[in-house]
Amino acid sequence: MAKVWIDQDLCTGDGLCEEISPAVFALLDDGLAYVKDGDKILSDPGGADAVAPIPDKELEGVIESAEECPGECIFIEP
Repeated sequence: MAKVWIDQDLCTGDGLCEEISPAVFALLDDGLAYVKDGDKILSDPGGADAVAPIPDKELEGVIESAEECPGECIFIEP
């Protein structure tokens, strides 16, 4: 199963990822996006230490999110 993480240092807070794939991404009060593992938002510590599995049905949306992200901060690992 593929996994995804976000580099918050590159995140522009645009929120496109959350719009495209809300089951995997969440925008928090700090204005930055984080990945979700089920209902849990992986915001502490975030970054490369917060890697979430991508449910098969969400893979297409996660790839689209990574392609559309203006900050190029979404990283997908096989």
